[in-house]
Order: sequence, then structure tokens, then C-alpha cells
Amino acid sequence: MLFVPVIGKEGKPLMPCHPARARELVRSGRAVRRFDRGLHYIRLTDRADGDVQPIAVGIDPGSKKEAFTVKSEARTFLNIQADAVTWVSERMKTRSEMRHGRRGRNAPYRERRPNRGVKKGWIPPSIRARWGWKLRLCNWLSRYYPISVFAVEDIKAKTLKGKRRWNRSFSPLEAGKGWFYVELRKLARVETYAGHEVKALRDALGLRKTRDKMSNRFEAHCVDSWVLANAEVGGHIGPDNVGIMYIVPLKFHRRQLHYLQPRRGGERAPYGGTISLGLKRGTWVRHPRHGVAYVGGFRNDRISLHGLRDGRRLCQNAKPDDCIVLTRCSWRVYTEEKNARFTGASPLIKVLRQRRMV
Repeated sequence: MLFVPVIGKEGKPLMPCHPARARELVRSGRAVRRFDRGLHYIRLTDRADGDVQPIAVGIDPGSKKEAFTVKSEARTFLNIQADAVTWVSERMKTRSEMRHGRRGRNAPYRERRPNRGVKKGWIPPSIRARWGWKLRLCNWLSRYYPISVFAVEDIKAKTLKGKRRWNRSFSPLEAGKGWFYVELRKLARVETYAGHEVKALRDALGLRKTRDKMSNRFEAHCVDSWVLANAEVGGHIGPDNVGIMYIVPLKFHRRQLHYLQPRRGGERAPYGGTISLGLKRGTWVRHPRHGVAYVGGFRNDRISLHGLRDGRRLCQNAKPDDCIVLTRCSWRVYTEEKNARFTGASPLIKVLRQRRMV
């Protein structure tokens, strides 16, 4: 983060400032440091309001990964590449199979409900989870930046004439997109751009997008979100900040009654839940040996800790009393160890250096 978000003493987001300015405000007692799920910011203690400039958030939705860029006319404050929520559909299928199997056994079960008509505006859980994840991130950003407009690449499904079954499969996507726009307009103005319009904006600036959609490079997704934000506020002919914050949503096992397969003797052990010895799973803690990590499952009186960068389990025997709770969170955050702005490994950086922009 090249600039630190600033909020007033009553919670109103103000214009971000340089880290040196933030340190000065903290030393003088005019502000206090705060941290929220990967975002460092300061809260002023002497004033609640101030002059703000238009800030745009560019959103590039995707099936596997998506990007968000927070930008004003003068600066690019933050680039985010987030993993999409892709596991809900499979979870719903597993839940249906478990309920069906339970009805076939001599065991208590919920009575099968008759087919009910789908309410108007109903969205399938998998689609709802995808767009709900984007909305959560937008709500999170709006707490710390005075956002005036959201610029979104509009996803349109291709329909075929006379293919009723094919066309019907895309209706949930359109319904989810419409719901997202309605909720997003409660935060700020929303502007949509078609895919060919985004490409035209990118070509006009001489920027290229890589075909590797699973890459963590700026050119994979953040280049489009940056172009969308720049189209609303202007001010640059090339990215001035290509550092990326990577956000990965955590997978929780909620409301699953037991393991799918029974143990010896037909015993079905319970499975699922989001609480580990009083700590909500996903909570960020500081451990004296493993540093900052997040809480996973538990065994007996010990909990497991996982790394924020790759999600790998660090240990299974951490004592809850040894952990200092930092914040409750449902995602993990990491950044690259070396900023591509200084390594020069990215082809985009080489072009920008030729233009003397970096």
C-alpha cells in the first residue's frame, strides 16, 4: 500500500495520505493506527470531515479470479485480485445427496417438502454466493475510501435463437448480475462497460492482457479493473501502481451433520461447524512461534493454525491461551514478497519504464 486510508473520528472515509504523513499524525496524537483484515488505516481524533476527491472502483468479474482497483485522478490507491467463490454448487449437490440417503435409512430425517414454486427474484445459491462475495468486498472498501462511482465490466451471456434450454441456463447469471447492481447502487453510482468497450480502453492506452487467467500478474485481471477506474476519474496514461493485494475466501463447513462415510460399526461422527474452542474459524491470531496465522479446526484442547499466504497448516497443537486474537475474518490476504514495480520482471513494467512513468 503506497497510501494509507484515513477515516474521520465519526467513521467517515476521507482521502488517503502518504505513510510518512500518517506516521506524523500518529506521533502527534491526532490519529490512531487501526487494522481491518489486511488493510492498515488511521482514524483521526481531531476532526470528522474534510475535502474529498472523486474516487472510482473498477471491478473486473471473472469465473475463477476477479480484480478491484481503487483509484483517484492523481493516484492508484489499491489493486486487489480475489479468488471467486466456486464451491457452492458442489456443496449443494452433496447436501442433497446426504438428505436423500438419510431418507433411505432407518434414521430420523426432515420430511421431504413438496415442490414449491420459485419466488420472483430468486437466485440459485451458487450464483448468489458469487455476486455476494463481490458485494462484501465493495462494502469493505467503501468503509475506508470515499467512493463516488463503481465501474463494472458487464457480463453478458450469449443466447441462441430457438435454444430454449441453452438460453434458460444463463438466466441465473443475469438475475445475479441485476441483484448485484441494485445492491451496489446503495453505496455509490454504478457505471457498466461492455467487454468490447473495456478492450477499446485498454488498447487506447497501449496496455496488453495476458491469456493466462490464473496468473497473479497485473496483466491478468487488474489491468482491466485499473482501466475501468481510470475511465471514470482519468489522470493517467498508464498504471502508476501495480502492486497487488491477493484475497482468498475461506471455505467453511456449515450445517453438515456428519461425515459422508460411517466408521466401523456404523457410527457416523459429527462434522462441520465454525467454532474451534471458542474461536471462530478464520480468526486471525498472533502466535509466539508461528506469527500471524488463522484458526482452523481443533482436536481435544488444541487448535490448528494455517498460514495466510498459502493456507497450509502450520501446526495442530496450538494452545488457545498462547494466541492473541487480531480480528475475525472470512478470508486470507497476502502480497508478493517483491513488488513488480521494482523488479522489472513484468513486460508491462518494461513498457512503462520506456515511457519514464515508473
